[in-house]
Amino acid sequence: MAPKQEAKPKIKNKYSEARGGRKEAVSRVRLVENEKGIVVNGKDYAAYFPMPKHRMAIESPLTLVGGWEAIGARGISAWVKGGGVTGQAEAIRHGLARVLSVLDPSWRKKLKVAGYLKRDPRAVERKKYGLKKARKAPQWSKR
Repeated sequence: MAPKQEAKPKIKNKYSEARGGRKEAVSRVRLVENEKGIVVNGKDYAAYFPMPKHRMAIESPLTLVGGWEAIGARGISAWVKGGGVTGQAEAIRHGLARVLSVLDPSWRKKLKVAGYLKRDPRAVERKKYGLKKARKAPQWSKR
């Protein structure tokens, strides 16, 4: 008989991943080991989102749980597509909050109370026939 082979240890992923969404924007956010900073679609997030309100939206789940010290030697890598700039920033925020809640379950309550774990259900209302937009009617004239 052949000797039993030892089972090879399974290699764990070097990252944790979650999906986020807002309007038409969809993001995939990863907490990557042994990296620093936030990278969005291959660029530094400050270059991708020049407006401070978008950068603050992305950083808000991280600051809520205690900042960079809380996640240790991990960086954030995000891929996002669809929608506008604000939708993309909030989709990344949603994905980051989800991945942080998986990393440490004690943070889940904080993130949930802040509203970061729920996908914002608001979307653009459809246009109706006879109207110019969803609710805007053409100007009425008596004659």
